[in-house]
Amino acid sequence: MMKQNYYQTPAEVATLSPRQSKLLVDSKAVLNQAVADLSVAHSILHQVHWYMRGRGFMTWHPKMDEYMEEIDGYLDEMSERLITLGGAPFSTLKEFSENSQLKEVPGDYNVTIEDQLARVVEVFGYLAALFQKGFDVSNEEGDSVTNDIFNVAKASIEKHIWMLQAELGQAPKL
Repeated sequence: MMKQNYYQTPAEVATLSPRQSKLLVDSKAVLNQAVADLSVAHSILHQVHWYMRGRGFMTWHPKMDEYMEEIDGYLDEMSERLITLGGAPFSTLKEFSENSQLKEVPGDYNVTIEDQLARVVEVFGYLAALFQKGFDVSNEEGDSVTNDIFNVAKASIEKHIWMLQAELGQAPKL
């Protein structure tokens, strides 16, 4: 009796037809925007991590490590999804800087922890809006996998925004 193969090989699963790849132009564009912005967001979080001083340092310094790890996970997942769709993720500091909408500023030890956290809220707010755009675009193009990636990322970032705003004595502003 011949053995039945019920599963596709990895090459069959990961290969999109040229027609499918062309149809996901907007999904690929927003994924690459996310690659640039997540790379710069990591840099901003790292700066906050290095330059914070004051009450709350022992809590917030390690928390920035957690945020960077999460951002790096989204960066890897979105880059790999972009490659799966036939795209080419930005991969140099120059490309990240030229294509990101996030702006970096020089580090300053005189910035209060509250202002540092407000900066993180600002960055996360931008990412939440970008992830919503990615969700909408991928939904329009019928790309459910990319849609799920953006949905999960947005939910987590919005939770961080809420918690950071609560720390700053503010109501959630999503």
